[in-house]
Amino acid sequence: MKILVRNLARTTTEEAVRTLFAGFGHVAAVTIVMDPATKQSKGFGFVEMPNPKHAVTAVKRSNLTRFEGSVIRVKLSEDKPAENKPAEDDATEA
Repeated sequence: MKILVRNLARTTTEEAVRTLFAGFGHVAAVTIVMDPATKQSKGFGFVEMPNPKHAVTAVKRSNLTRFEGSVIRVKLSEDKPAENKPAEDDATEA
């Protein structure tokens, strides 16, 4: 499951986030979103945990906790709706 972690300190590293979430279970991947122009953190990132039970526990226990000087906000990530994807009902028969 993908977890969204917001309000990270700009100096927080992917390794630090991995260490935090590893306390709740296996972490498959961590990505901190970087500004392409400044190459600095945008203050949020994603954690992927393959075990849904571990992911839910991680969200519940880490949301609104202090981490590296910031109170982080953590929730399960929702997939973005695909843009320009035709709905199945819109398909026309030839």
